[in-house]
Amino acid sequence: QVQLVESGGGLVQAGGSLRLSCAASGRTFSSIPMGWFRQTPGKEREFVAAISPSSSYSIYADSMKGRFTISRDNAKNTNYLQMNSLKPDDTAVYYCAAKATGMVTRRVSDYDYWGQGTQVTVSS
Repeated sequence: QVQLVESGGGLVQAGGSLRLSCAASGRTFSSIPMGWFRQTPGKEREFVAAISPSSSYSIYADSMKGRFTISRDNAKNTNYLQMNSLKPDDTAVYYCAAKATGMVTRRVSDYDYWGQGTQVTVSS
């Protein structure tokens, strides 16, 4: 079992930056892939980014590539999502997720554990 707690969301102006954090507990953090997803009301949860256990491999949704950076600190059992050049369309609840096994993927259904989400609001 893995418990995930996100933090770092808030209100920011367009063009600004935020860094989200996800603190994990419950099992060996350094052995599991981690991801970030986001969701807005009435829409399906969408993939943002994911990172392998050793940080050797990461993937991004096309619309976030070049603006968002996922990273992790296995010594602190924490992963991060640095978001730069934010746009109003980035407004959403952002969720941290973890896979029990396997490689990083983009599919919501592949992830076994989820945090409660943190709201990010980008004003124009």
